[in-house]
Amino acid sequence: MVFLRKVRTASGATAVQIAVRRDRRDVVIEHLGSAHTEAELAALMEAGRAKIHAGQGELDLGFGSKHGAGRDPRQAVVTAKTSRLLLQVLRDAWETLGFNAIGDEAFFQLVAARLIEPTSMTDSARVLGEVGLAPVHRSSMKRALTRCVGRGYRDVVAAKCFAHAATAGDVTLCLYDVTTLYFEAEKEDDLRKVGYSKERRVDPQIVVGLLVDRHGFPLEIGCFEGNRAETTTIIPIVRQFADRHNLADIAIVADAGMLSAANLTALDQAGLRFIVGSRVTKAPADLESHFRWHGEAFTDGQIIDTITPRTATQAARAVNDPRIKTEPVWDPDLHDQSWRAVWAYSAKRAARDSKTLTLQENRAIAVIQGEKAARTPRFVKTTNGTRSLDEASLARARRLVGLKGYVTNIPADLATASEVIGNYHDLWRVEQSFRMSKTDLRARPMFHHTRDAIEAHLTIVFAALAVARYLQNKTGLSIKRIIRALRPLQDVQIELAGHPVTATPQLSDEARTILDALTH
Repeated sequence: MVFLRKVRTASGATAVQIAVRRDRRDVVIEHLGSAHTEAELAALMEAGRAKIHAGQGELDLGFGSKHGAGRDPRQAVVTAKTSRLLLQVLRDAWETLGFNAIGDEAFFQLVAARLIEPTSMTDSARVLGEVGLAPVHRSSMKRALTRCVGRGYRDVVAAKCFAHAATAGDVTLCLYDVTTLYFEAEKEDDLRKVGYSKERRVDPQIVVGLLVDRHGFPLEIGCFEGNRAETTTIIPIVRQFADRHNLADIAIVADAGMLSAANLTALDQAGLRFIVGSRVTKAPADLESHFRWHGEAFTDGQIIDTITPRTATQAARAVNDPRIKTEPVWDPDLHDQSWRAVWAYSAKRAARDSKTLTLQENRAIAVIQGEKAARTPRFVKTTNGTRSLDEASLARARRLVGLKGYVTNIPADLATASEVIGNYHDLWRVEQSFRMSKTDLRARPMFHHTRDAIEAHLTIVFAALAVARYLQNKTGLSIKRIIRALRPLQDVQIELAGHPVTATPQLSDEARTILDALTH
């Protein structure tokens, strides 16, 4: 009986042979070739089955010199490999989101390359070639960057993202945050400037603002000068988004870094609702009545719905009267100098805050005692050149552990305190999108220097983030995991005895799960 035989070679490859069983021994009739990947192995097995089924008695197919001198004509040759499943998944997502309306294959390829393996524009050709997509010429990619800005590709992407988000979910609540992208450049210019960096870098940078829906799907992106204050970025992005889609009744959620009297007033005057994180230093004034009547004790999960002054003036602060035990219910007409404030206490947060304060206290003591040389940490005060522990500040901080505040202009009859808190907690999704763009998509545009090129790069990242988020929301898996599961699964074309043979890969369990999720 003729059969296919697989043998492990010394190099680690898998040899595929046609053999026959004689006298209890396997006798090799023909060596088909050696495979180094699962796809190549599948192709060789398919080629072998084709030869066997063509007639076991006709194994000598008459190979001629046309196959080239110096090569065994019986050797199977891989002529092409394509990650068809991966490319189809990316192309389908692109078209489902409506991005094909851009009508620019070079732009799609730049986005696809960023999703598969973020690298420079020049190296994108290698990435695309490795997955079997014939890359456009490098000059075509450069022209795509120019077209991206000149033809307003970001406007198209933003419009399609909004349409998808509006159809798939709810765009009445949007989340906003900012990040910084730095450059390995020595000199500043009109856009790339040295500014505040959470990573404590001194390189020129830009500030990027991102608006997403409550599921983390991107809706709007914009960049600003690197030395621009984060608080001044929210209004331009939100206004651009609202004007672009003719929106009025939406709520914006942002962290405490966006909390400024000017920002909140501007949002309110634009008819937009907001929920922003409050700074814990505002708690003593906002909760003065509670502290007087109930002391410093809180129960786990306790929520206090009250008001907070818009400004620090005496008249504004007077609206919170500690002589009244009942917390005031915010009314936009009655309390026109205040906003609604919601404060929540968590025992888990209190334990975490207490641990942090203890570490800060120990660090302060170490600096005071000269055990640790460092810049002056928190809770160290200097009097006449002598350092000492700021016990009053430490006591005030310990008094407020476990508290988290939220400021909003949404009345209680439209959103309960719990709903305000719940909506704010969705803010981690925009932070996750930023992490995705800075790690999985490597948004830092280190290879671009002009403003137009940087804007084009951010548009590519914007589109890639939308595709990645769409696939993640459909499958429950990160884009990195999807790429890792589908990229190795390649269709392989083999030429065997002058005959082309195509083999498709065997799906892994994870790949099958991904494909099933995308088809339902």
